Amino acid sequence: MDCRICTHATIPRKRIAPEDIRTPEGADQKVLLAAPRGYCAGVDRAVIAVERALEHYGAPVYVRKEIVHNRHVVDTLSERGAVFVNETDEVPEGARLVFSAHGVSPAVHAEAAARELSTIDATCPLVTKVHREAVRFARDGYRILLVGHAGHEEVEGTMGEAPDDITLIQNPEEAKTVEIGNAESLVWLSQTTLSVDETMETVNILRERFPHLQDPPSDDICYATSNRQVAVKKIAPQSDLVLVVGSANSSNSVRLVEVALEHGARDARRVDFAREVDESWFHDVATVGVTSGASVPEGLVQDLLKLLGEYGFGSVEEIVTAEEDIMFSLPRELRKDLKAAGKKTSNKRDGADRDHDLI
Repeated sequence: MDCRICTHATIPRKRIAPEDIRTPEGADQKVLLAAPRGYCAGVDRAVIAVERALEHYGAPVYVRKEIVHNRHVVDTLSERGAVFVNETDEVPEGARLVFSAHGVSPAVHAEAAARELSTIDATCPLVTKVHREAVRFARDGYRILLVGHAGHEEVEGTMGEAPDDITLIQNPEEAKTVEIGNAESLVWLSQTTLSVDETMETVNILRERFPHLQDPPSDDICYATSNRQVAVKKIAPQSDLVLVVGSANSSNSVRLVEVALEHGARDARRVDFAREVDESWFHDVATVGVTSGASVPEGLVQDLLKLLGEYGFGSVEEIVTAEEDIMFSLPRELRKDLKAAGKKTSNKRDGADRDHDLI
């Protein structure tokens, strides 16, 4: 894998001064800002759920795994009283536990019930859709080929719905070699945060090998993942450098770097924060593309734009490839308790791209 994708920036001990950056002769320095970017509806819902739970029940509120894959969000919620754990047995019996946006398996639900935990299921509804598809296809006798990454929480949750009926396919190479006993009743599903192009490359190989392979009833790739990749494809050919704001364990953020490199960007880097940018990346750069993963608050992007402005990239052009207006209701368990207490149950806030006051 390209080291530009899998490693953090090396932060210089002393920043390079803007006047010491080499700039292309005669070039107008500018930023192409991708839209859509940042928070998707599922992330928005999950983060608000933890915020509202802390407000209503008080701290601590336990959260299994990271509520979403973003360091800033997790750190800030921790400061407010959220306690992040890896497994349910780390939660005191009878306490309150939120399941992350990535979903959990039935076994995890059972473990929580055995410990008499009060649970709030913040699983993204689009992930829940994949879970239900897995249950239905397994019940109907299908072997399910799940395209996804081993170890990712979403994949673990989906496979837990039908562990005896799902085979994980991680990439096109595995699609070329996987052996399936009964190739007559086959269907494919996918992790929601994958690269659209790589997923379809994998699926096309599987289709060639297994002609009876059926498609899911609807596309499993999250609308937000797809939209953000389309936007990056638009700005990448025009960009000397693409900067993606997102965490290393965010699958969709890592994919955005890959997509940018595959579609014409001369260079592409991922950072959690503006302070991680190495200014040497700006040498000989006229145009910087900027985007962010689906679990990134907009404030982190604005911090990056401010830094870019200090280095001469003050002209910002937003490239819009889609409009998003999807909103998901808060988790049922939380809505019920809020309603009983006479509190607002909507997650609607002012502004289309709310930053959750996390900045």
